[in-house]
Amino acid sequence: MIKNFKLLLLVSLGFVACNSDEEDISGILPEEPPVTAGSADFSKYVALGNSLTAGFSDGALFIKSQENSYAKLLADQFELAGGGEFRIPFMNDNVGGLLFGGMPNASFGPRLIFNGAAPIPLPGGTPSTETFNVVSGPFNNLGVPGAKSFHLLAPGYGNPANLPAAANPYFVRMASAPGTSVLADAMAQNPTFFSLWIGNNDVLGYALSGGDGTNPITDEATFTFAINTLITTLTSAGAKGVVANIPDVKTIPHFKVVPFNPLSPSNPSFGPMIPTLNATFAQLNQAFAFLGVPERSIQFNTNSNSPVVIHDESLLNISAQLTAVLQGGGLDPVTAALFGSQFGQCRQATNQDLFVLPSSNIIGQLNTARFTTLVGMGVPAATAGQLSINGVTFPLEDKWVLLPSEQADLAAATATFNTIIKNAAEGANLAFVDAFAILTQLSTTGIRFDNFHMTNAFVSGGAFSLDGIHITARGNAYIANKFTEAINATYGSTLRMNKMKDFQIHYPPILN
Repeated sequence: MIKNFKLLLLVSLGFVACNSDEEDISGILPEEPPVTAGSADFSKYVALGNSLTAGFSDGALFIKSQENSYAKLLADQFELAGGGEFRIPFMNDNVGGLLFGGMPNASFGPRLIFNGAAPIPLPGGTPSTETFNVVSGPFNNLGVPGAKSFHLLAPGYGNPANLPAAANPYFVRMASAPGTSVLADAMAQNPTFFSLWIGNNDVLGYALSGGDGTNPITDEATFTFAINTLITTLTSAGAKGVVANIPDVKTIPHFKVVPFNPLSPSNPSFGPMIPTLNATFAQLNQAFAFLGVPERSIQFNTNSNSPVVIHDESLLNISAQLTAVLQGGGLDPVTAALFGSQFGQCRQATNQDLFVLPSSNIIGQLNTARFTTLVGMGVPAATAGQLSINGVTFPLEDKWVLLPSEQADLAAATATFNTIIKNAAEGANLAFVDAFAILTQLSTTGIRFDNFHMTNAFVSGGAFSLDGIHITARGNAYIANKFTEAINATYGSTLRMNKMKDFQIHYPPILN
């Protein structure tokens, strides 16, 4: 019998402390020029966007992360050039997460911390921020975690009666009225300058769901209308601004942690079962070869790591043919039909497949839903258990894997959306930040920032937080500097750059 086992992911974390003796060079270097606004007016700045703008980090939104958002860092520089107050819809604590009517919600839990081996939810972390306690605005940071481009235009996006389908809990607690929109709340403040970084979730939602269809890529017409409406409206009274495009989702560590071949023969729960597994799949592999698809064969290695077995909807479904061949080869009709349906559209993974980070928790685990289904079909419990191990005997479902075809869809949509964003920004003579290029550089050569070399490595890279998606305080500082560079170049301002020593970049394990 195949034993249930849990995948052990070993992440090699290299931490390098960068220290340097500082020398007093006052009087040697020229003084920095005075901070000026150029042709821009920073007196009323509003920031529109999603979780990146809000300051979401380590899987949650909390006070310290909000204070370290790139939008807040920009506002601090704007203040030196005539900028006004920058109001933030602060959470109640540094735990993160939301309550709904006083009750915790698993989708909005506390932030993550690193326990020395892996990211874990903050021990004892209990959210205290109530979704339905509306905080008094108006707010300059209108970044709404989870928002897509068209959500910023949607009336009622902050109406609690519209939860969960047509409203967002983060906007519910900060909206000026139930029927308002994010854009309307921005325009009500008569902004003189704005930042707009939106569109990430229009592709990211599809990626994080493994392209399984539950969170589709926004269609081009909707995206075009949203971006053009946002920029046209925001500039309608003469405001200037800065716009950023969408990074390549494949550059974020969320898709880099789980390898395609995590099944180790040294795993005591898996290794001893390899001969039995291979014997079990031998007849299936013969059937694959007979049908002319030997590349779908399932074989586990005894001396090296093996790929997981995945469902691939881009493959021709040969369940009926497979069933017939297996039955013709002497397998009883019930087992032949079971094998045919389970393996008719599957293969072992390759290094071209990407896996969502949460898949690390289910690979090698019993798929209880599949087990229950098989038992309900009359399959003995022992056999049902053997055929229900995620990624081994039960192909990983689509939601855990980004197939090459799905990656191609994402790349095409991102390229199209970025063209739309850039054309709209240039058409309105706005400053433009190429976030796609920045994140690509981060994932290839890395980026030097002060005394730090940032990469997209999970945990140790310094740029991404513990959820593998959102950026750290250090990453926010660098992004703010790239926004500043674009603003200075476009409007002739002389805003200064952030230095790492100017603010806290690490969060203690527990913050009061």
